[in-house]
Amino acid sequence: MNGVLLLLNKRDMLIFISFAFMLVSCQGNPGQGPEGGDSPVSAVKPLKVDLIQPNGTNVAERIAVPKGFERIPVETGSYEEYLRQIPLKPHGSKVHLFNGELKAKEVYEAVLDVDVGERDLQQCADSVMRLRAEYLYGKGWYDKIHFNFTNGFKADYTTWTKGNRIEVSGNKVSWVKRGASSNSYEGFRSYLNMVFAYAGTLSLAKEMEHITLSDMRPGDVFLEGGSPGHAIVVMDMAQNPKNGEKLFLLAQGYTPAQEIHILENPANGKGNPWYNISFGDKLQTPEWKFTNEQLFRFYN
Repeated sequence: MNGVLLLLNKRDMLIFISFAFMLVSCQGNPGQGPEGGDSPVSAVKPLKVDLIQPNGTNVAERIAVPKGFERIPVETGSYEEYLRQIPLKPHGSKVHLFNGELKAKEVYEAVLDVDVGERDLQQCADSVMRLRAEYLYGKGWYDKIHFNFTNGFKADYTTWTKGNRIEVSGNKVSWVKRGASSNSYEGFRSYLNMVFAYAGTLSLAKEMEHITLSDMRPGDVFLEGGSPGHAIVVMDMAQNPKNGEKLFLLAQGYTPAQEIHILENPANGKGNPWYNISFGDKLQTPEWKFTNEQLFRFYN
């Protein structure tokens, strides 16, 4: 989800009249999506093949690599491996919004088996933060779980585990002692909901490292911080060992809050969601367009 610059909780959106604000949204705008702007750019002729393995239960098993390609090696226990092994819902599953409704556009090849919650919180940037935080939480690396609110406030999970909670009053944010120490998963999810309510693409862009396409690896994020803005995570990569050609898979959340899904590649059509790293100046995804300079990575 994208935060509001003055930290307005979504439930309080109607009482902000006295404040100036900027709503950061994953919604597209003219020239930023499949209904506007340039047509998809591709330096490589699309591979018209069906690479979907219906019985596959995770990213690596469900989506095969094109002929001549191999998945890039990743370290055991790494974030890259975690993304590759995230469970998927059964083949053919539809993307649901937080309220149970179906996503209007079927622009995806698979749906991650990760809950979206019951509130309109886990949108685009939030989905990126959710995956990263879940990995770190599972490793027990609590000190590495921290995200900034749009106004710069550092919301770190370690402080949260000590029984402290975040109190927001207008643009003022502070920690308040509210209970006993705990690192329960329920408390962890409550922490993430607070982050989702007050962080977004603007804040995420400021706490990530800009990298070049040639250095891309799974876990990196195509990110446009703004109003509107969007964020999409690189889920996996493959390479042709003969010529070095690289491919990548993308996953996104969107607005309103919805299940995270593996995007199709509109240039390839159904069955081949791989994107070529030599996409040119613009990366055209089904619901957003990025430049080749909008690739970022988490520092820790």
